[in-house]
Amino acid sequence: MHVVVLGAGYAGVTLTQKLESVLPESVELTLIDASETHLVQHELHRAIRRPSITDAIEIPLSSLFDRATIVTDRITEIDTETNQVSLESGDTLEYAYAAVCLGAETAYYGLAGLKEYGRPLKSVSDAEAIRTEALAAIDSGNPARFVVGGAGLSGVQVAGELATLAAEKDATDRLDIVIVEQLESVAPAFPEAFQTALESELTERGIEIRTETTIRRATESTIETTHDPTDEEHTTDYELFVWTGGIGGSPPMAGDRPAVQSDLRLTDSTFGLGDAVRIVDADGQAVPASASAAIRSARVAANNIRSLLEWNLEGRKGFEPRLEQFRFDVPGWIVSVGDGAVAQVGPKVLTGPAAKTLKASVGAGYLSSVRAIGQATELVSEELQI
Repeated sequence: MHVVVLGAGYAGVTLTQKLESVLPESVELTLIDASETHLVQHELHRAIRRPSITDAIEIPLSSLFDRATIVTDRITEIDTETNQVSLESGDTLEYAYAAVCLGAETAYYGLAGLKEYGRPLKSVSDAEAIRTEALAAIDSGNPARFVVGGAGLSGVQVAGELATLAAEKDATDRLDIVIVEQLESVAPAFPEAFQTALESELTERGIEIRTETTIRRATESTIETTHDPTDEEHTTDYELFVWTGGIGGSPPMAGDRPAVQSDLRLTDSTFGLGDAVRIVDADGQAVPASASAAIRSARVAANNIRSLLEWNLEGRKGFEPRLEQFRFDVPGWIVSVGDGAVAQVGPKVLTGPAAKTLKASVGAGYLSSVRAIGQATELVSEELQI
């Protein structure tokens, strides 16, 4: 039998490592990704200000696995009826069970100019492009404005990095940074105390927060917005526009992020996890798109694939085995804001050195968990400037 993992993000890497340890040796295991490296996405914003962190957040896939076959190719189609995966090279793989872990793409919602002029942050090259444009504006010596569309965790972290970069270049007095959010607060999906702390961190760094503000269109040098509920229109000039305001499905999923229930099954033989899907957990709660959700869902998917494979290999009849149900339960949240951080652990909100140290330890803990020990040490050094 053949098990195929599609995508090497948080969910794909964690799942493949778990499957290596629980699948019978007779089962073939393959991981497919267009890249030869695993990217620690939640630290990518750091590369805007400190490019040297790239060495700590890009990990060769070949160093992470013992028995899985790694195929470096782009997935073009997933046929869940015939259990086949088509690749850009023209190859086709068949599977007994597969897990779709392709993550999400930046969504532009069909808004005019957004894709053309809004810089995404999904890759190291994206971070490099943002840094290049930011430094060009800063080094010009002229007044400038940077706009970040979307005040989720990614937008907050990008705005924080840009503000700290400006401070390091002594350009704060001539640089405006604006973060724009359609909903009523920054980090709108998170607890109120966490939101309040983030707003304070952003404000302390001179970042203007515009909530209840919808971006309608972008040009090469302006964004056009309306303010809810007044529908007042406004045009804002910019030198750099970064768009973090939405996520959509990957091309092999036709741009969709289908919903899966708590057993994580798309079909009888295909699972979906991480940001590639919209998970409703065992408590009936929608699971936020996040690294922690991807990692935790991978553990459940590994157990369920193992159970189904064993059931098939042993030729059992009757009902399938009872599958494990995913319940999303995390102790809290943590996000960096430039040279600072905000963490919520239970009801308690931390800022300052304690939050910053916790942020570094979480990142290093993940890297250690996937056996990237050297990168874990590098990340702590970069985060804490040791």
